[in-house]
Amino acid sequence: MLVNHQQYRTIWTSPVFGQGFSTELRTVEVIDQTKLPHVFEIAKIGNLQQMITAIKTMQVRGAPLIGAAAAYGVALATQQDSGDEYLQLAAKLLVQSRPTAVNLRWSVQRMLSVLLPLPVADRVRAAWAEAALICDEDILLNQAIGAHGLDLIRALYLKKSSTIHILTHCNAGWLATVDFGTALAPIYAAHDAGIDVHVWVGETRPRNQGASLTAWELGQHGVPHTVISDNAGGHLMQQGQVDMVIVGADRVTATGDVCNKIGTYLKALAAFDSSQSGHQVPFYAAVPSPTIDWAIEDGIQHIEIEERDGDELAWMSGRLADGTMATVNILPHGTKVANPAFDVTPARLVTGIITEQGVFAPNQLKTMKR
Repeated sequence: MLVNHQQYRTIWTSPVFGQGFSTELRTVEVIDQTKLPHVFEIAKIGNLQQMITAIKTMQVRGAPLIGAAAAYGVALATQQDSGDEYLQLAAKLLVQSRPTAVNLRWSVQRMLSVLLPLPVADRVRAAWAEAALICDEDILLNQAIGAHGLDLIRALYLKKSSTIHILTHCNAGWLATVDFGTALAPIYAAHDAGIDVHVWVGETRPRNQGASLTAWELGQHGVPHTVISDNAGGHLMQQGQVDMVIVGADRVTATGDVCNKIGTYLKALAAFDSSQSGHQVPFYAAVPSPTIDWAIEDGIQHIEIEERDGDELAWMSGRLADGTMATVNILPHGTKVANPAFDVTPARLVTGIITEQGVFAPNQLKTMKR
């Protein structure tokens, strides 16, 4: 996607130059999302531990991108030690870095299934090739999601014949994937097709991924948008100012429960109640198939919800009036903080799951080709 009119992916590799240079040795480069929206900076990741840190600290975030980053983490590990024992350890450490997003576990298992049968001498080259393939596949999946979601937006536009107002929560744009995004892919497709769309961007406390990331990338692409407080979404739906909700997901169960950034459940409840009150507000989750956990049916009971450091809630960073950056504590000294990172929206509140294979009602998700 575009950054200052230049095409970028969120993650890519570059060769390692210097003494003992080998065409197989590489580093990974990522857009450092902790610096956005005020600073666009590229971070270089040269080993497994640096990749684990990048995932934990959310330099890279979003389920599909975490999966791609983990795949490259395995590739980096092969440059340190290509033996079975070390790769198994690397896989374990990567999976533990963010427990909720299923893409991470999926990509690590895929990398091991490719690498472990190979001779040790062949694993470095194969690891980089497989990780690159995972990235390329993610882009194709997201483009297909965009096309299927475009059909939904176009149908609403033909019926309404005026601006389609879409509410989203957290960031599920191209920054959360390798490119194009999940929840934002249909919005970009609609905008590029000439459909008049406007996006309500929930700020998404405590890390403000909506205000910091979604608003930034929508602005880069020229999509009209307005940032709102997280608590304003229900009011807007009640007033008939939202035509549809599209969110991403970190994990979707086989029965259509949607695990996404904390606060998504409340948006789904508001959409459901608004629909009951006469303002039809469909609620969609846009996810590629690697985000679906076919082994789980009850998301509320069986999805592990990551509890993150309370400092994310206690401290906020931003740009001061003089242009300098500052981080401030907004809580009384000694206040306890709970910081669950995700919640689960039950399938009964979900209108449909937008995938690369089409749009499925939650109870029809099992008919997808696997």
